[in-house]
Amino acid sequence: MPRKKQVPVNVDTAKQIGGLLRGLRRAAGYKAVRDAAIGLDGRVAQQTIYAYERGGLVPSLKQFMELVDFYALESPNAGPEVRYQGVAAMIFALSSNAYHIPEAMELIQRLQPPPTAGRSRRRRASGA
Repeated sequence: MPRKKQVPVNVDTAKQIGGLLRGLRRAAGYKAVRDAAIGLDGRVAQQTIYAYERGGLVPSLKQFMELVDFYALESPNAGPEVRYQGVAAMIFALSSNAYHIPEAMELIQRLQPPPTAGRSRRRRASGA
């Protein structure tokens, strides 16, 4: 089967993902993208972070998770509020069309065999 070109991510979704990353970066205590890039020790370039936050690029799911992990767990302000914000960012990303998780879940449902017909068993009441 030939490899298909990925469907581009919806512009609104890309901007929402970028906004989530920007909000998470700021909540983590990084006012400037430059400071976050320094903290990431070259794992993500400053220009790439800008592109993600603008919605010009959508990070891979792995890159998105690495950024959320960094902001919510490794940064100076990594407290419960930032962690909750990280959870919300992950839930949004996984339920968006950007990473095709909803389509994967739908395929999994279609792959499930139908329930088998047969007698249902009732549970006996205890002591009966």
